Amino acid sequence: MGPPGAGKGTQAKFIAEHFGIPAISTGDIFRANVSQGTPLGVEAQRYMDAGEYVPDEVTNLMVRNRIDEPDAEPGFLLDGYPRTLAQVEELDGMIKFTGHALDAVVVLTVDQDEIVQRLLQRAQVEGRADDTEDVIRRRQEVYTDQTAPLIEVYRDRGLIHEVDGMGEVSEVTQRIFAALDDLPQS
Repeated sequence: MGPPGAGKGTQAKFIAEHFGIPAISTGDIFRANVSQGTPLGVEAQRYMDAGEYVPDEVTNLMVRNRIDEPDAEPGFLLDGYPRTLAQVEELDGMIKFTGHALDAVVVLTVDQDEIVQRLLQRAQVEGRADDTEDVIRRRQEVYTDQTAPLIEVYRDRGLIHEVDGMGEVSEVTQRIFAALDDLPQS
């Protein structure tokens, strides 16, 4: 977890590889649907362009379908999900149904001005039309309002591992591995 631009997607790839599990990114799922012009992609694009979250019912169904795939049977990493308290409840039901359990919730902490600069740079490099400064700032507001409260839910469950997301990618990766070093590896 962490605000948009904190490096979740980048770090998810390293964590998933380290533990031998798939990284499941709602952002990647949304972008794939948008680029393919699917009805879901058209709907998702409308929300993404405004800096809003895609509705829970759409997101939940995509995640449920993905964690039911065979490669996720030994475990998985979620990147960008859950983002709301309602999604936490939905995820609890999903993992109970599949027999999984949450082992850890990593929260990347990053300075907000740094995030804005990261995302503006990414927008230039990757040509992401959805990463304008106004949209980036709106995403930060939405994160604070809707997603930050999830951290307390998972803190109460003893699952939170807060990691400084500032610095070189490899430094952040090492901090994450240090925080997760007690988890079982597959």
